[in-house]
Amino acid sequence: MSSQKNKYLLTILGPTAIGKTALSIVLANHFNAEIISCDSRQFYKEMTIGTAVPSTDELAAAKHHFIQNRSIFEDYSVGQFERDALTTLNELFKTNTIVILVGGSGLYVDALLKGLDYFPTVAPEIREKLNQELEAFGIEHLQQQLKELDPETYSTIAIENPHRIIRALEICIGSGQTYASFKNKPKAPREFTSIKIGLHTDRAIIYNRINQRVENMMQEGLLEEAKALYAHKNLNALQTVGYRELFSFLDQEITQEFAVEEIKKNTRRFAKRQLTWFRKDAEINWYDFKTDTAEIIEQIERDIVG
Repeated sequence: MSSQKNKYLLTILGPTAIGKTALSIVLANHFNAEIISCDSRQFYKEMTIGTAVPSTDELAAAKHHFIQNRSIFEDYSVGQFERDALTTLNELFKTNTIVILVGGSGLYVDALLKGLDYFPTVAPEIREKLNQELEAFGIEHLQQQLKELDPETYSTIAIENPHRIIRALEICIGSGQTYASFKNKPKAPREFTSIKIGLHTDRAIIYNRINQRVENMMQEGLLEEAKALYAHKNLNALQTVGYRELFSFLDQEITQEFAVEEIKKNTRRFAKRQLTWFRKDAEINWYDFKTDTAEIIEQIERDIVG
């Protein structure tokens, strides 16, 4: 990538349902920029309603990358995303001074902005055993293991995602060190300037917006989407909030009403973890989600001028 530091990646961060997509489109239009999504749930073309993919109008309002560009039948890791997104950035920076990054997944944001951490190779039998434990004893069993072995990771990881839990546990068990201990080591520098914009509001407002979004998703046909994906419910991509709970309903383990309440609860937990992750980053410029976009643009332009 060019060593010119006059290339700017405007990164929009914040909890789910806060309004990141709307702001990204305003900024993209103002700066004549394109948008890179790093919401790991929105990569998959078979998942639309439950991942809150931008609407047809929103996608038409600005050029987006990494939205529904993969299939749930493909394994796609954060490492692959880092490589692909850097390649896309390199191309975009040939003709654009500014690119917009919209971040829901903290791990994916960090991968692109900072680079990935190195983790040791561990024996595949460890993961196999953990998967057997998941099947036999449920996710709570693995959550408790992680809490004991690596409380730091337990407090920040997507604790309802068995894939993430197993990944952290296999490192703990295989290396004898915590998963957290391998993080935040020096990385190769990025050849662009990062400007981070965070959206926030009172937690009660975020939770109300989440609850309303879930109700809207159900009205838009989330249950039908889950039914269409039910045969593939064990795929990694589908181990996510919104689908997992409805699969439990389709398995006749819980009622539909309870499933919807669980989606709301687990999405609220997800938002709380997002805030925990992002608030550790002192580089983020935080704005109330109702801040006039003109004010945010003025600050960005001041930052760019320097």
